[in-house]
Amino acid sequence: MAEQFVMTQKNYERLKEELDYLVKVKRLEIIERIAEARSHGDLSENAEYDAAREEQRSNEGKIAELEYKIKNADIREENNDTSYVHLNSVVTVYDEDMEEEAVYTITSVTEVDVMQGKISIDSPVGTALLRKKVGDKVTVHCPDGTDYTLTIRKISR
Repeated sequence: MAEQFVMTQKNYERLKEELDYLVKVKRLEIIERIAEARSHGDLSENAEYDAAREEQRSNEGKIAELEYKIKNADIREENNDTSYVHLNSVVTVYDEDMEEEAVYTITSVTEVDVMQGKISIDSPVGTALLRKKVGDKVTVHCPDGTDYTLTIRKISR
């Protein structure tokens, strides 16, 4: 069975737009750069050609990745309920060991941006928080075998 990618309709549409751009615009731009580089003659020492081919490989890889995620999308309805943690909840937690507060947005794996506090529902923290309520203490099980506890202080959108 193929891996499923949980996402909202909005995220699904964003992925489709990105795929459309990569296929219809960027792919053609890269093909033009390759043709231009080829016109300069000897390909064995043509850095411009090599760079364009590498960009082409990268673009085709991204296209394949997006096609796979779109094909295996598990689209979930937007939920505005703030009584429990779900996809797209903004959760404020307190870590007693570190004596600090953190804010996480629970997202699909396709929207993760750790620098902005967007974590996947499949991550250790996301998994621990899912379906919990304000005041709940959750244990986060880390891949290295350590555990820590977070207290949910606030849930918003």
